[in-house]
Amino acid sequence: MADADRIREVADHVRRCRNRGDQVVLVVSAMGKETDVLLRLANEVSKTQPGREMDLLITAGERKACALVAMALTDVGVPSASFTGSQAGFLTDTNHRNAKILEINPTRIRDAIDEGMVPIVAGSQGVSADKDVTFLGRGGSDTTAVALASVLDADSCELYTDVSGVFTTDPRVVQNARKMPTISFDEMLEMTAVGCPKPVMRSVEVAQRFRVPLHVRSAFTWEPGTLVIEEDPNMEQAIVTAVVPDTSEAKVTVCGVPDRPGIAAGLFRALADAEVNVDMIVQNVSDEGVTDISFTVPTEQTADAARIAGEKIEDEDCTVETDESIGRVSVVGAGMKSNPGVAATMFETLAANDINIEMISTSAIRISCVVRADDVDKATQVLHDAFELGV
Repeated sequence: MADADRIREVADHVRRCRNRGDQVVLVVSAMGKETDVLLRLANEVSKTQPGREMDLLITAGERKACALVAMALTDVGVPSASFTGSQAGFLTDTNHRNAKILEINPTRIRDAIDEGMVPIVAGSQGVSADKDVTFLGRGGSDTTAVALASVLDADSCELYTDVSGVFTTDPRVVQNARKMPTISFDEMLEMTAVGCPKPVMRSVEVAQRFRVPLHVRSAFTWEPGTLVIEEDPNMEQAIVTAVVPDTSEAKVTVCGVPDRPGIAAGLFRALADAEVNVDMIVQNVSDEGVTDISFTVPTEQTADAARIAGEKIEDEDCTVETDESIGRVSVVGAGMKSNPGVAATMFETLAANDINIEMISTSAIRISCVVRADDVDKATQVLHDAFELGV
């Protein structure tokens, strides 16, 4: 959706889908860097940036793209109609900049389909109970598409990206990364949680909850991509499915915290109330009644997290340190549940390549290690080789 040529290619792809007998509903994102341009303009004209006005501004990009695609479809002989999020029936809560979908009433979308038209829905938006335009957050078009596919009982929800599917790792980091024909919902959720950019985590959560078949594929080649499916318990699975690099987080450390009940609870409650997204947490063993607590947050929230931590411990003899030069590398695989030794292989591989581990977190099908940001690409490459994931 970056420019007019891309919009015409999308229209032609929809026309071909229609010609083979498919009914199509299209959800579109803003063109190219349009959302970034709008955010930059907001920063230039306003310091306060009221949430209501920001949502109205940011969602303009999707509405613009919606109308342009409808025009392009008309030119190739496909009857269509564009709809804003509210016209498509998306009702959300009142949380501006990151609204949650409460319900969808897609009457107008169903009517358009029955009339032989292709409905085009502006992604990432809805209307609140207060009748204000709301924004679902960055990447919200994926969530819009999955939610709409669910209520329309669609046979499939296709999420088009700039890559041809889900790979065993970032192909820009590892040249022999392999595109996976299928991946389980659990594995996909873990990958998105630790840094895989597409599809967005919220969309995978909705798809799994409502059993929406997902197909992640390229908008440039139109080739088959990766199917996200329910796990087959009878299928022999690879021990490790993917290695995921991530350099989007920073570490905050609160040093000299008194080791008594309530300190950590107060700190993390304050962070939660401020909507700071805390990820990994490590607390050292108490030494002489004090301990250190380290946690990771998105880089853009580092200053807020440090400020809040400082306010919560201002009556204590503590200090707050931040470190934005960290990264994370994670191995993900449903087969880890029944195969011991993954952690040992991961740690041995990193050690053999002089990569120091600073923090560790695990789930049943994931192990994540915080390392220096400069070591993330190297760690990704050697782990990808160690678990023999390449083509």
